[in-house]
Amino acid sequence: MSYKILLFDLDDTLLDFGANETDSLNKLFQQYGYTLSDELFRVYNSVNKQLWADYENGNIVLDVVLNSRFSETMLKMGNVVDGIEWENLYRELLGNGTQLLMEGALEVCQRLSLSHRLFVITNGITQTQLKRLKQSCLFNFFEDIFDSQSIGFQKPSKQFFDYVMSHIKDFNRKETLIIGDSLNTDIKGGLLSGIDTCWINRNAQKCSAEIQSTYTVTSLVEIYDICTPIKLSSMGD
Repeated sequence: MSYKILLFDLDDTLLDFGANETDSLNKLFQQYGYTLSDELFRVYNSVNKQLWADYENGNIVLDVVLNSRFSETMLKMGNVVDGIEWENLYRELLGNGTQLLMEGALEVCQRLSLSHRLFVITNGITQTQLKRLKQSCLFNFFEDIFDSQSIGFQKPSKQFFDYVMSHIKDFNRKETLIIGDSLNTDIKGGLLSGIDTCWINRNAQKCSAEIQSTYTVTSLVEIYDICTPIKLSSMGD
C-alpha cells in the first residue's frame, strides 16, 4: 500500500515517555523532600490512572486530573501539598526531559518526511508535547501537531479523529496510516475511523481479539517495509 499521510503517536512511539516520566517524578519528589519509593510510585500510578479514566469517561475535566493527582497522592500518604504547584513543576520537568527519542525515531522521521506527509496525534498536554518535540529535533519533520488538550477530545474517540481528518488538507483515509504503540488508543482509534493502523509492539504484548491492527511491527525501522516510497509530485493528486 502506498500511504501518503502518516499519523504518528508521540509518547512511547517516538518519544520515551516512560523514562521521562520516571526521571521527572524522581526530581519532583526530591524537590519537595520526598523519595519516590515503590509504594509512593504505586499510589501515584493508581491515583493518576483513575483520574485519567474519570476524564475519559466524561466525569471530570482535564484540569482536575492535572491539578489534583499529586495532592490526592500525597493525601493518601498522610501529607497535604499544593497540587497545582506540584503539577506546574512536573510539567516543566517533563518538558525538559532528556530521555526523549525512541530508538530509530530521528532517522525514521527524517527519511519518511522526504516522501510522506507526517503528523503527530497525541493525548498529551499541548505545551509539554511541543517543547519535547522541539528539544528532540523532530518538530520540523511534521506538517502539524494534533493534541487532545487543544481538540477537546482524546484518542480513540471518533471526535478526535474527525477533527484531525477535517484539518488535514486533501485527506484521504485510504492513503493514511496511523502508527502507535497503544492498542486501546491508536489502533482502536483507527478502527473506529476507518483508517489503517500499524501497531508498534516492542515488548511482545499479547494481541487483542477485539482490536486488530492492519500491521504489527516490533521497531520503528520496520515501517519502511510498509510505507512504500512515493514521489512527492504525486502527493495531493
